[in-house]
Amino acid sequence: MAKYILRRFLHGLISVFIVVGIVMILIYSMLNRDLIFAGDSTYTNLGNNQKTVYKYRKWQEYGYIDFKSYAEYLQMLVNEEELSDEERDAVVNIGKKPESDSEEVAAYIAQFTEYFEKQGFKVERLNAVMATPRKYASGGQQQLFAYKDRPLWKRLTSYITGIITIDNIHAVQEDIGERKLTFTLHDPVYGGKKFSPAIIGNGTVHKYLLYFNSTFPFLHQNLISINLGKSYSVNAGIDVFTTMTTPQGSYVPREITYPTGLKEVSADDLHTAVYVLDSREANLVNEDRFVDDYTSVQTVKGGFSKMGYSFVIGIIAVLLSYGIGIPLGIAMARHKDKIIDKIGTIYIVFIIAVPSLAYIFLFKAIGGRLGLPTTFDMESTSKLMYVLPIISLALPSIGDLMKWLRRYMIDQMNSDYVKFARSGGLSEREIFTGHILKNAAIPLIHGIPASVLGALVGAIITERVYVIPGAGNLLTIAINRYDNGVIVGVTMFYAMLSVVSIILGDVLMAFVDPRISFSSKSR
Repeated sequence: MAKYILRRFLHGLISVFIVVGIVMILIYSMLNRDLIFAGDSTYTNLGNNQKTVYKYRKWQEYGYIDFKSYAEYLQMLVNEEELSDEERDAVVNIGKKPESDSEEVAAYIAQFTEYFEKQGFKVERLNAVMATPRKYASGGQQQLFAYKDRPLWKRLTSYITGIITIDNIHAVQEDIGERKLTFTLHDPVYGGKKFSPAIIGNGTVHKYLLYFNSTFPFLHQNLISINLGKSYSVNAGIDVFTTMTTPQGSYVPREITYPTGLKEVSADDLHTAVYVLDSREANLVNEDRFVDDYTSVQTVKGGFSKMGYSFVIGIIAVLLSYGIGIPLGIAMARHKDKIIDKIGTIYIVFIIAVPSLAYIFLFKAIGGRLGLPTTFDMESTSKLMYVLPIISLALPSIGDLMKWLRRYMIDQMNSDYVKFARSGGLSEREIFTGHILKNAAIPLIHGIPASVLGALVGAIITERVYVIPGAGNLLTIAINRYDNGVIVGVTMFYAMLSVVSIILGDVLMAFVDPRISFSSKSR
């Protein structure tokens, strides 16, 4: 079985990469890249050459192109010690037009052009736009830059190799003193008095690589990070995985002790401290609280994450659907063409025929008349707000399970082995429970992992109708805002869940049905 799982997983990974590659082709090759500026107020307010350069820089951020300005090229020469700071300052300002360039500036522009054209870049120079002979028009300063489209293979390779990053003591490039890992049994966050093991780094991106606290699952880590893609508009600058897993809601302040010994009531989570160069000296507040540049922290919030809300609602709906759908499907099969079978058939036809949006609004209206909350409120402590979303998710799944289990059981009832079992003197109850139900349930068992893991991604329509701050709405928002990083990241996440759910479904079927074997024997 181990060989089968490994082989299936590798095949699944290849499928995932193909899917992500296709999505990248659709986004970066077939969609108008100007659409990403539809809701960008900064782009709208800029003018002339400044607007053009802003557009190219944004295309670089979104992964469309590689972009280098003339000033960046000169800085590269400084870093490589081919040019001094004084020499750079003397040639960094180009003329309003090519004929206005000094001889020295013209030489470096020619060098810049030759360097990038050899690498396949297109060099573009924008002459100054003047409002008057001596005054620039808004955003009209002269510009010189090089750009080229980023190849799909390069974009895909860069994305895949960056999905998982491992923090280490050499992650921070600046001089940070002794680079080391420190293991302690008494976490300084708790004043060094409470027994709480932790691994603390210096030179790492995160200060705390491993730590304990009172929040489930109690043991937490920052050593391994999952990077699905950075958002540019949905949650600007934040990775998709972080967006889905970060707690939401109101702040939860409590008394904490900062590294300097300062005690303060705050919602800061010191376990999330990240290194930011010179951040302690640049901020007086940081000097009072921190002893180093590990000053960027997240805050503790009282609600679940987007994925958390989706999973809680989704997993309860799954349990409810299996707990109701399976007994009703069995009852319909055992009492075929009787009243319970006819009522069940009416329900199945209703659920299939009526669009999901229609019956969700119907249940929302009925629930509202009964006094149930019809919108989600993260600040509310009432569990009643979960009722209508759970029911809306469970009802179609119940109908699905009833339909398929009834069909599979009736098919099994007409099989030859059932006739032999009856002739052997087995009772109808023994035949149903020991043979028919067991065999009919096998196809349904394969779908259990998909139902459970599917709860992580949420339900788009249900979450929008009930205003649930879950993960289901993330993809639609990203598509509307042309946020390429989120679109690719969510696609990657969905595809990986699909692969894992299929493999788990196969393994589960093998445990239930001994006739299924994953080992191949050579003859």
